[in-house]
Formats: sequence, C-alpha cells, structure tokens
Amino acid sequence: MSARNRPWSLFDAVEVAALAHRFYVLGESKSDIANDVGMSRFKVARLLDKARETGLVRIEFDLPEAVEATLSEELRAAYGLDRAFVLERAVKPESRPELRQRIGALAARVLSEIAGTDDVIGLSWARSVNVMTEHIRALPRCPIVQLCGVQAGLDRRDRSVETVSRLAGVSGGEAYPIYAPLVLPDRRTTDILRRQPGIVETFRRFRDLTKAVVSIGAWQEGESTVYDALSVTERESITRRGAKAEVAARLFDADGNALDTGLAHHVLAISHAELGRVPDVIALGYTTPKAEAIDAVLRSGTVTTLVTDHDTARRVIALAEERPPNP
Repeated sequence: MSARNRPWSLFDAVEVAALAHRFYVLGESKSDIANDVGMSRFKVARLLDKARETGLVRIEFDLPEAVEATLSEELRAAYGLDRAFVLERAVKPESRPELRQRIGALAARVLSEIAGTDDVIGLSWARSVNVMTEHIRALPRCPIVQLCGVQAGLDRRDRSVETVSRLAGVSGGEAYPIYAPLVLPDRRTTDILRRQPGIVETFRRFRDLTKAVVSIGAWQEGESTVYDALSVTERESITRRGAKAEVAARLFDADGNALDTGLAHHVLAISHAELGRVPDVIALGYTTPKAEAIDAVLRSGTVTTLVTDHDTARRVIALAEERPPNP
C-alpha cells in the first residue's frame, strides 16, 4: 500500500492509539479525554470509531471457554433467560459424540462456577449430563438428587444412579438416587415403587432443590429416551396430543405448556410443578433436530440457563423471531 493510501500517518496513528488506550484500557470517558487534549467529545468519538473501522484498534475477547458472546446474549434476550452459553462452531465438522463432549465440558464449567454450599442439585440423566459430571473436578459440598429413574439398556457407568453418585463423590455431599426404572408397565407398579423408603426419601428432596441440570429431548425417535422406551401405539397417542419436547420424562407442547398425557402414571420422575419451582434450571439442548423442542421448553419458563451449540442457537433464535415468545 502506498503512503498516501494508508488511512493514518504515523503521527496521527500514534495520537489516536493513545486516545484509544485511554478510552478502552484505562476506562476514561470521551468527555474527559476531549477536555484534556483540546478536542470536542464528538471528534474523539469519530476518531475512535475510525480507529476500529480501519483496524488501527482491534478488540479481542479471550473468554475462558469457546463461547460466542454476542450470539449467547441474543439467545438469552430472545427468551428472557438468566444466562445462555453458545459454543463456537468447530473448525472442522464434528460428530454428535464430539459435540456432546464440548457441551458437557461447558456445562461443567457453568455448574462449577454457580454452585454454592447452600445448594441442593438435581440431575436428570442424559448422555450430555453424564459427560458433564465427568468434567467436574470440584464442587461445593451439597446434596445431589436424582430427578428420574434408571434408563433401560445402558451400560452401568452411564446410568443415572452412577451419574448422581459420581457427582456426589466430587462434592462430598449426600447422594439421593432412585434405584428403579424410569418407565414402568402400569400405574400400580409406579404407586408401589413410589412407596419404597429410599425412593420416598429422594422424592422428598425435590421440594428442596435450588438447582437442576436437565437435558432437552425432542419427541421423536432417537431424540428422547422416554420416546424410545414406549410402544409405537403409546408414542403415536402422545404425539397426537401435541407433544414436542421432553425434559426429565415430562412433556411440553409447542407453546411450552405442560402436557398431561397419562405418561406421568408410568414414570418415576420429578413432576412438572416440582421442576417449575426450582429457582435455577440449567438445560443442555444441542443439535438442530432438537431446535423446535428447545424453543418449546424455553417458552415454558422452566429453564433459566441454556447451554447449546452455534447452529442450534441460530435455528432457535429464528423460531423466536418467527413467533415471539410471550413475555
């Protein structure tokens, strides 16, 4: 580039860089800088804008995790969440297990930083929640409560009982597991198991929960553990009633309304009302096939914090723009 085509002379570049340092680094106001150097506040503002436009001044963010700050804030504001964390898109295409590892690691950081000694933490099993517990190295001493029964067909290490026990081991707090299946054959079996002393003790802790970590599932094959555990007839019946999303075996329609489908009598899990009373619910929802389900759950007002990925965040924000959530 020739000297006359450069946006700044050396003299001007040094002068403006000094102004930018005072404003961006030292935190001085534009008015104070203007008064000190004998310029108008508006001229200082124009020079700072030009410095950024031409690349003389570049602002970089070095976040503790690979999170997209702007997209996270856009998502948070769209649904009125307390917090939202959107993972940066990976440089290379990644498999779902690879994405799950990154989601779990980010969720581990979130829970580790907001958990306190007065908390009672609930865990709803999901593979991403399981990964999260593997990434947590330290946690204040607090009780860990299982929010729903054991999923069938899983390796022992991946079951919710082991997930709760693992996190309680890190915390040093008491574990409250549920040694029973999530989906049961009939209401009578459910009622019998609900009266078992250990299960009664765990269910009583639901009213004490201050934080819960859950996963958002879409009501379709391969995207919800509960969906996959039911017969075709049961799935279709619940689908006809408008089910779009599942959290801890509780169902939501597209508007975020809790669905009473009769499934509640066949599962051992926290109720809609109990989950809704938890002050801080951290939801892990990722991959675009779950976008509509995530949108539905966020509309319910149940979730306070969302951890998701770039592509899913974009799709969910688009859904919020197409049909703005009720305030």
